[in-house]
Amino acid sequence: MNPPMSPPGRKSLFLILFLCAAGILLAWGIHQRLEATKQGPGARAGKQPVPVQVAAVEQEAIELLRTFTGTLEARAEFLVAPKVGGRVEQLNLELADAVTRGQVVAVLDDAEYVQEVARAQADLEVALASNAEASSLLTIAERELKRNDELRGRGVSSESQRDVAKAEQLAKEAQVNVTKARIASAEADLGAARIRLSYTQVTADWRGGQERRVVAERYVDEGETVAANAPLLRIVELDPLTAVFYVTERDYAHLRPGLAGTLSTDAFAGEVFSGEIERVAPVFRESTRQARVEMRVANPELRLKPGMFARATVMLDRVEQAVIVPEQALTTRDGRDGVFLVDADRSSAIWREVKPGIRQGGRVQLSGIEPGGQVVTLGQQQLNDGSPIRVVDDKAASRP
Repeated sequence: MNPPMSPPGRKSLFLILFLCAAGILLAWGIHQRLEATKQGPGARAGKQPVPVQVAAVEQEAIELLRTFTGTLEARAEFLVAPKVGGRVEQLNLELADAVTRGQVVAVLDDAEYVQEVARAQADLEVALASNAEASSLLTIAERELKRNDELRGRGVSSESQRDVAKAEQLAKEAQVNVTKARIASAEADLGAARIRLSYTQVTADWRGGQERRVVAERYVDEGETVAANAPLLRIVELDPLTAVFYVTERDYAHLRPGLAGTLSTDAFAGEVFSGEIERVAPVFRESTRQARVEMRVANPELRLKPGMFARATVMLDRVEQAVIVPEQALTTRDGRDGVFLVDADRSSAIWREVKPGIRQGGRVQLSGIEPGGQVVTLGQQQLNDGSPIRVVDDKAASRP
């Protein structure tokens, strides 16, 4: 018969049994955790269906729209300035008045220029009189030369006498030519004086564009003295206008002349004006890394004004038969874009990798799936491929 175990021996045995039981429990727990990890979140939750919301996969047109902010500018403007200086005696236009091409808009004091015309006219008359006198003397010299030739033929006149008559005839002929040149010079001076006199009638002679424009600014008043080429009025064309905005490299590649767009302003809230891209700058500004774009905007009623703040919306792209889902259905797994499709019996979710396209108005164009099914729009963060689901709010069924 074995002697009874001492108290220290019993304590060691109990300790060994406890450690063995703890090891077994720990191993079982690790095994269960690994199994749950392999089976996914649905298994860890006891394979309970995940509540989700779904929406239909549709096929319809989608547009890529961009809205840019800019400023309205006059398509053309013309500075009215006199070509001569003088005192403004009459200014026929006020701010916002309409102007017709070729209209006289201002009159300068012309007294000095009238005198110049009179002086040039007198100089011309003197030149004409000198020419008449020189022509008469030439006629006399030619007769004397002819008479001398006749006398010489009869032996009465000498060779030296004929030379004197010939020299006199040539001198008178040269004098006639000089007076003709003086007449031409006097006529040119008279023409220039008349032109300068006409410049005292200041006209609005712009080229191209509409026949009628509007006074945008008035720089002087009647009675002021102005120098030559000093601006009197700024005249602008209001129909059409140009909307100017700047774009970044992301949108630049989509823009080209001829693209249609719309324009809105704070002055006419809720109203939309039609426009068309007319010019796209071939270079970017280095300071802002943006390029200038000009949109032609029709303004037949002249309601829009240069300087207004404007928002231009342009359709950069359009796909007619696009597969579209709500943008919130798009998710990312392992760096790849995809969606969870609802299977035919609406009990599980199927992962599909997709390629996003145009995003507009909370919707996104996708490549990689077909229209007609449904996608999960809420709750997909808890899903894996094949996870059980329970549809709690069917947006596809509730669409009108």
